[in-house]
Order: sequence, then structure tokens, then C-alpha cells
Amino acid sequence: MAQKTLLITGVSRGFGREPLLSACNGFSPASYALKRIQTRENNMKIIRSASVPSAQGPQDYFTGRVRIDAPFKADGPARVGGATVTFEPGARTAWHTHPLGQTLIITHGKGWIQCEGEAVQEMNQGDIVWIPEDVKHWHGATAENAMTHIAIAESLNGSPVTWLEHVTDEQYHG
Repeated sequence: MAQKTLLITGVSRGFGREPLLSACNGFSPASYALKRIQTRENNMKIIRSASVPSAQGPQDYFTGRVRIDAPFKADGPARVGGATVTFEPGARTAWHTHPLGQTLIITHGKGWIQCEGEAVQEMNQGDIVWIPEDVKHWHGATAENAMTHIAIAESLNGSPVTWLEHVTDEQYHG
């Protein structure tokens, strides 16, 4: 495999093919590229939004009306999963942590996020938020505005999240 990598790198940098081909025992960069394309096409998965029904956010993990759309889980060896989550005004997650962190991409509305021991912060459409690993936090809509985000997290030992206690109204309103 190292020779294949050397060949592709060498050809892409404009080196002559002859020495590389002989070093790789007749390996053809065109056949390798074709095989890579075929492998990628054969393993690609498109999850159509209409093919996965929306789910209500479970009361054990959310307060208020929350809709979860297009959830995806990683197929091994990948460990990344996520979903598009919509929070109605006043809705939010319970406190939770992620073993390898979480990324939120705010796609609509305004939301709030708080890490334990810190002030509540506002999130707006277009913002991208990174929460480091094992940081206790919650996020959701503001009291007056709905908010939608794409949430992405990586699993460790099969779990992307540890759910904790609910956020109180006092904590939510800061």
C-alpha cells in the first residue's frame, strides 16, 4: 500500500511514470484511481430526508417541544453521527456531555447554550458552536424564538452522549 501511495503522490507532482511503475511492479495509477472511485460509489449512502420520519424529542432528555429530523448514526469504522433538531420557543435539552465533543451548526432562529459554571450565551443562524469533550452543557431555543441546529458528535465505546438532569427554569432563564 505504501508503494501505491508513493505512485499516486509521485504522478500528481509531475514525476515521470517509468521509474514509479517499475518500483511498484507494474501497478497502474489509472486502475487504482478507478478502483477507488468504484469503492467510494459502492459504499456511499444518501439518506433522503423524506425517508426518515421526524421524531419527538424524548421527555427524558428534553423540555418542551423538540423535533428530531434526519438522524444519522455512523457505520463502523466511522464514529460520527447526528441529526437536525428543531426546538420550539422555550424548549431545550437536559444537561449532558459528549465523550469526544459536539459541533452545533445553527441553521434557523435563535438559541441559548450554557456550559456548567458559565453564563448563558446566544446562538444565531449561521453560528457554529464547538463544545469540547466531557463539558457539561445544555442548548435550546430562546424563550421567544424557535431554533434549529444540526448536531454532530462522535461516539466513544458506542455512545455519543451522556444525559444528565433536566435544566431548571431558573438555569434556563440565567
